Amino acid sequence: MCRRLTYFVGKPDPHISPIGARGLGEIGTTGVAAAIANAVFNATGKRVRNLPLTPDKLL
Repeated sequence: MCRRLTYFVGKPDPHISPIGARGLGEIGTTGVAAAIANAVFNATGKRVRNLPLTPDKLL
């Protein structure tokens, strides 16, 4: 079960965005595509350097 929690600090930051909100969700997912591409390389021996990873790029 994956729980997503949202915390509000109560102090807007107008330098980040017009509404003053900050987002941290994308920071944790930046390495996912690289990890999947590395797993595909380990499984198949074929290095795919362009996203998205599709079966026709492996053939």
